Amino acid sequence: MKIEFAPLRLPLRRRLQTAAVVQWVFSFLALAQVCLGVFVLLCLSDWWILAALYVGWLYLDRDTPSCGGRRSHWVRNWRVWTYFRDYFPITLMKTADLDPRYNYLFGFHPHGVLVAGGFGNFCTEASGFSRMFPGLTPYLLMLPFWFRVPFFREYIMGGGLVSSEKASASYLLSRPGGGQAAVIAVGGAPESLDARPGALTLQLLQRKGFIKLALKHGAWLVPVFSFGENELFDQMENPAGSALRRVQDRLQRIMGVALPLFHARGVFQYSFGLLPYRKPIHTVVPVTEDFLGRPIPVSQNPCPSKDDIDALHTLYMEALTQVFEENKNNYGIPEDKHLNFI
Repeated sequence: MKIEFAPLRLPLRRRLQTAAVVQWVFSFLALAQVCLGVFVLLCLSDWWILAALYVGWLYLDRDTPSCGGRRSHWVRNWRVWTYFRDYFPITLMKTADLDPRYNYLFGFHPHGVLVAGGFGNFCTEASGFSRMFPGLTPYLLMLPFWFRVPFFREYIMGGGLVSSEKASASYLLSRPGGGQAAVIAVGGAPESLDARPGALTLQLLQRKGFIKLALKHGAWLVPVFSFGENELFDQMENPAGSALRRVQDRLQRIMGVALPLFHARGVFQYSFGLLPYRKPIHTVVPVTEDFLGRPIPVSQNPCPSKDDIDALHTLYMEALTQVFEENKNNYGIPEDKHLNFI
């Protein structure tokens, strides 16, 4: 394999952008393990009393990830996130305001490998969410497992990440006065196994739990599509039924975490590595005047029937399809390409 090395002379800003993304990939892939290792070493050292005190704190603070988390304005505005945004770059698109008197459930599509657009837009202020949607507070939902890792949980909560447990979403969507936006990567971990350049397959047909939540709490639905999310990484071929896919599916069922075997570029060369490609991400939050393109109004129904859920689910899929079809030509997707729901 021929290796394409990066030029030696590059502007400092591009070096800083790469460093920001190295930090982000490290946070996703290894920071939790490092934090756990530090905690174990602390327990075995002369400073074990600090570990004991932290265990007490974990017990007292155990419900925080399911009760809105503990976001930090300082963390969300770190300068590093500006470089992270500019690496791709990431752009948040909207056409009108969202009324902060309501609570919203944003369905984020596609999941991608590492949810780069979801993190950049909703866990930092680099793309200007608070400026674009005044009065709304975004929360990106993440697997509950990660909030049990010592120290790591404090870091991810600082960005506005909260547990993806049903109780956590219910807490946000039931807040009086409105202004809460729960962001769910609807396809979840299984969808990441299909994330590769050109992929338009979304796991949505059987995903109706978020619809039921919206009905129970009267939260308005907003289908969000992130163009370019699947272009960031290549992935080993793993078609349904293959030996690799069977192993991945089994591990996902056991661990709750998908293990896509992805690759892209490196720090000093462009041929292989775990850094994402420099591909633009355009996250479209559809807020327009026509019925399907705007947030879908939802009337509260504490005990929705199957028919109620199915009807709203169908409407959601139609709205998401319209968002994709109306914007795909702007972002280089051919006219004959369409979403595939499974």
